[in-house]
Amino acid sequence: MAKHKILHYKDECISCGACAAICPEFWEMDEDGLSTLKGATKVGENFELEISSDDKAENEEAAEVCPVQIIHVREVSD
Repeated sequence: MAKHKILHYKDECISCGACAAICPEFWEMDEDGLSTLKGATKVGENFELEISSDDKAENEEAAEVCPVQIIHVREVSD
């Protein structure tokens, strides 16, 4: 089964809350009003989280509704 990674460029968030509304299992708004990818690891200036294929569709929807396109879902090769 393919694995996927969510990449989140939090510094560019405009606090619209669309990701958290679409996919609350993975996304929430922090105390500063910015989107947060639950359980993500900070890598450089960005955040990453590996997910299963089962969680891909709802996170792709969160990426699609983001008005500033700071969420990306990519396939990870083994």
